[in-house]
Amino acid sequence: MGNVPRDNYEKDVFNGDIGRIASSNEKSSFIVQYSPSKRASYDTGDLSELVLAYAVTIHKSQGSEYPVVVIPLLTQHYMMLQRNLLYTALTRAKELAVIIGTKKAVGIAVSNDKVEDRYTLLGERLGEILR
Repeated sequence: MGNVPRDNYEKDVFNGDIGRIASSNEKSSFIVQYSPSKRASYDTGDLSELVLAYAVTIHKSQGSEYPVVVIPLLTQHYMMLQRNLLYTALTRAKELAVIIGTKKAVGIAVSNDKVEDRYTLLGERLGEILR
């Protein structure tokens, strides 16, 4: 199983933060630059706190913002073509959002405002805890 990112309050780094390796010591440590004013130091023992991010799903991007967001929209994945997901993807972009796909896929997403019910039993579980 892959790494699971987690919050590190001591380093002021939280799940969803994205950075780049700014410098490294070939033996055991490196610096991650998260923003112009936010850097964190890591050693090899901390690697489980980090996950490579070549692409991030819409679900994982919630609560984060990025300078540029590229959104692939294709009819092959029609179950994911939902208005709320497209809205979330578009609103992650600070400066530029690029949609790559077909007009048909965009049309399906924009017109699909049905949110599927999720059968998580969350209400029942919370009720048990509160009783």
